[in-house]
Amino acid sequence: MHLRDAVERDADWMAELTGRPTDVTRNLVHDRTVQVAVADHTADQDEAGEDEPVRGFVAYDARRETVHVTQIQGTAEACRRLLDAPLEFARQEEMSVELLLAVDDELREVVKSKGFEEAGEGPRFEGTRTIRYRR
Repeated sequence: MHLRDAVERDADWMAELTGRPTDVTRNLVHDRTVQVAVADHTADQDEAGEDEPVRGFVAYDARRETVHVTQIQGTAEACRRLLDAPLEFARQEEMSVELLLAVDDELREVVKSKGFEEAGEGPRFEGTRTIRYRR
């Protein structure tokens, strides 16, 4: 698995991971900093023109003194690696990092393993309670 900046052609894979429409994920690629984790592939796949399957992605932006992870989705391993991008950006700019997860999100342990701490309740999204994490 390797990480790279997202491009428009990744929108279909991102939509599949999130269950959101492709045009929404395409807009995300244009409006935020987005990195994707893709499966390692062989030269044979490149010659065949096959797309790289996305294992996960992270979208983030910076406002004032905080980097906001606006979306993270994928396998635990991919998300663990993907969080390095916003964390490194925040470190270089001396900013904090914040993200929201649903109370039952499987990525909570991944987020905690990267040094995030619970910082209270977040807003509800479509009736789902969230927890704010900060580092």
